[in-house]
Amino acid sequence: MAIITDENIINKIEEALKKIRPYLEADGGDISLVEVTEDMVVKVKLMGACSSCNVSMMTLKNGVEVAIKNALPEVKEVIDVTSL
Repeated sequence: MAIITDENIINKIEEALKKIRPYLEADGGDISLVEVTEDMVVKVKLMGACSSCNVSMMTLKNGVEVAIKNALPEVKEVIDVTSL
């Protein structure tokens, strides 16, 4: 599976992450973009407190995924690769 390297797409995702990062940092966590697949699945890594938080999946779907899809509607989903 190919990885998207289009700077425009990557920058839009990074900007969306930048907007939600302060909320994650306030709880002792962070997030980083790992890759974007050719079928527009965004892979991220939750770090710090977010990597072991019992509500991290809710944060991922209701916070991170919504922010990224608002910035880039063609994104199909956002998945966490922290435990993979």
